[in-house]
Amino acid sequence: MFGALCVPVIGASSFALAHETSPAAHHLDTVTVEGHYDNAIGTSDAASQGQVTRKLIENRPTLRPAELLEFVPGIIVTQHSGGGKANQYFLRGFNLDHGTDFATYIDGMPANMPTHAHGHGYTDLNWLIPELIGRIDYRKGPYYAEEGDFSSAGSARLGLRDRLDYGTAEVSTGKDGYRRALLMNAHEAGAGSLLYALETSRNDGPWENPEDFRRINGVLRYTLGEGANRTSVTAMAYTARWDSTDQIPLRAVQSGQIGRYGTVDPTDGGKTQRYSLSVNHQRAYDDGAFRLNAYAIQSELDLWSNFTYFLDNPTDGDQFRQSEQRKVLGMSASRSWDGRLAGLPMTNTLGVQVRHDRLSPVGLYTTVARTTTGVTQESRVRQTSVGLYGENSVQWSSWLRSVAGVRVDRYEFDVSSSIAANSGDASDHIVSPKLSLIFGPWARTEYFVNYGNGFHSNDARGTTARITARGGLPTDPVDALVRTQGGEVGVRTELIPGLQSSLAVWTLKLDSELLFVGDAGETEPNRASRRSGIEWNNRWAVQPWLLVDLDLAASRARFTENDPAGNRVPGAVDRVVAAGLSLTDDNPLANGWFGHLQLRHVGPRPLLEDNSVRAGSTTLAYLRLGHRFSRDLRLMLDVFNLFDSGDNDIEYFYTSRLRGEAAGGVDDRHFHPVEPRSLRFTLSARF
Repeated sequence: MFGALCVPVIGASSFALAHETSPAAHHLDTVTVEGHYDNAIGTSDAASQGQVTRKLIENRPTLRPAELLEFVPGIIVTQHSGGGKANQYFLRGFNLDHGTDFATYIDGMPANMPTHAHGHGYTDLNWLIPELIGRIDYRKGPYYAEEGDFSSAGSARLGLRDRLDYGTAEVSTGKDGYRRALLMNAHEAGAGSLLYALETSRNDGPWENPEDFRRINGVLRYTLGEGANRTSVTAMAYTARWDSTDQIPLRAVQSGQIGRYGTVDPTDGGKTQRYSLSVNHQRAYDDGAFRLNAYAIQSELDLWSNFTYFLDNPTDGDQFRQSEQRKVLGMSASRSWDGRLAGLPMTNTLGVQVRHDRLSPVGLYTTVARTTTGVTQESRVRQTSVGLYGENSVQWSSWLRSVAGVRVDRYEFDVSSSIAANSGDASDHIVSPKLSLIFGPWARTEYFVNYGNGFHSNDARGTTARITARGGLPTDPVDALVRTQGGEVGVRTELIPGLQSSLAVWTLKLDSELLFVGDAGETEPNRASRRSGIEWNNRWAVQPWLLVDLDLAASRARFTENDPAGNRVPGAVDRVVAAGLSLTDDNPLANGWFGHLQLRHVGPRPLLEDNSVRAGSTTLAYLRLGHRFSRDLRLMLDVFNLFDSGDNDIEYFYTSRLRGEAAGGVDDRHFHPVEPRSLRFTLSARF
């Protein structure tokens, strides 16, 4: 279901200053007492860069953990399957599928999974505990030397809280079997602070075939030091299982064969688990700063899906299993130096990022009611990437700052496939220059010009494939790395007291949209494309306890190589509108009452290249109403889909076959409906 587009603060720098006079506002994270809206002038390199504070995060309800990304202006988070599967993401004219071209990090660990069983860049965020997120730093466009693979449309870095002021125990209950319990606290332990959190939840959803989604999350975090000099060690564990109601064909609903919340194959579903250990270290020096992050991740996934029903196998159906077992080791480190260039303040930064993924194995299998009947392709993959980057920031005058950077990335792939012809090695490298100019401030207003090259990688299996996994037809290997080019001009102002406003006009070109299609087990190359758009974001603190937000985003996506099939990019959303009104619990007028109302409209989009079939728009509202009975006890009511909209979460147009239909199947819309209006009650106690 579409969630409310929760809007962010264009606030403190994504990586706050260790030295306020430094021209590069991204040395180290700092721990501060945050308001809802921080001063934004002089802290960012682009109008589309910003930060979300913890106070904003805790004020707004979320239907799913991944909806935290909807704090980034213009992002849409939706779902076409079971609750334990990664969500669908949309931004800046991209159908990002499950994460491609938007990079997400949690406490320095990458969430995007390359060469994934269900799709390259797969970003599952169901293991997040929203109450532990301390802030979200977001960037859009390929203008930042630190950002590498998957970040052409943008990136978000979600930071975990190091300490808690008090313990929290919460219990939630709602319609359709929804239950959730959360316990979290922190204690002083030795020279540091030990934070722990445990969450368990279950949900059946509105589906005729109950989802039976069950998950357990645990976090243990130890932090030494604070502010610009601290070290954190974090262990996370997550496990989940669910049954799926995937997208369904419109004709089946119109004929009465199934209901709007029904399913064609009730045996679809999945199970997953994830474990990680990470270390974050940062230190400030007289001449700059040092940051180090290292992580180890182990994850597993089994996913059973059936999108075409009886098209390929009229007797037993088309269900398939996508499965993988993954181990990830990685690290990133950077060092910044403050200095002078002809007497002008200057900062230089050098960084390195290394990641190694080992999949043993990753595969696609035919199944019947979750029983494996055949192997389409099974591969063992070793994938290693190394990125080096440098950045120079110079304050040329009181009104001009430049940020110039370059990164070099090298990728190595080793694939051993059950299809012998698809085994092999591949490698590639790419150089990506960046440049930003920041003018001002004049009258509390700044102006930005940004340009940069970026890239996205492709699935390792596609770089060595010579035979299609289904059909055994000859095919050519795809390029391992695909270049992107983007530019942006923008303005940000705080001229009116209490109002922060930014406007950005952007464009982004892709040399090719090459994508490994996990459902088919093969790589499909798409044409080169161009996207462009405009974004206008506004934050208004009418009073410290009364907040108004408004975000408008419009985009245009086209293939740049003409084709008789058409030049529209399927799935590209052309507009997003979001508005929010918050009344915080520290207001002097409401005697302990607080609330938030969020409205989001998502415009229509083409489903075919010739624009002959289009998805409808979706408009949803969320409401939170709460009362604080005392300093330590409050009760909240969250209402999702407040006006009980009958819109759709997502729509596709493709060929499928139901029992009794012609052998060639039927071209039809396939959709996943938004969940109907639902209520959730949460009782939260501090201790």
